[in-house]
Amino acid sequence: MIAVDTNILVYAHREDSQFQGQAQKCIAELAEGRSLWAIPWPCIHEFFAIVTHPKIYNPPSPVPVALDQIEAWLESPTLVMLHETTGYWDMITKLISSSKICGPQIHDARIAAICMLHSVTELLTADRDFSRFSGLKSCNPLVT
Repeated sequence: MIAVDTNILVYAHREDSQFQGQAQKCIAELAEGRSLWAIPWPCIHEFFAIVTHPKIYNPPSPVPVALDQIEAWLESPTLVMLHETTGYWDMITKLISSSKICGPQIHDARIAAICMLHSVTELLTADRDFSRFSGLKSCNPLVT
């Protein structure tokens, strides 16, 4: 199963993103395909926080528009929403130790742990920091 990170969701949503076309195509192929695909819940929360933040985007996405975007993704019949489950604490503590992370890097470790617990085979992300988690393959779909 392929999972999608926050930055791909943001790029697909924001018309002012230089990567919007590529990101939209990527999400559309997943959402309209027959295979299961996934979004970790923390990525949905982070997406909302980023696109509606007036210090990040001027103008920010209006709250109803951001919520409508999330609803549209949730309507995909092949989407699986990922969350912490049994074994999460053991998994994240192993990632913290093996990847030597601290501070805000915990967010990426959380997403990696959730994906690994749900047997995600690949995380689509533009964030190179995920390469530190050896148990999770990451790929940037915006690089051709």
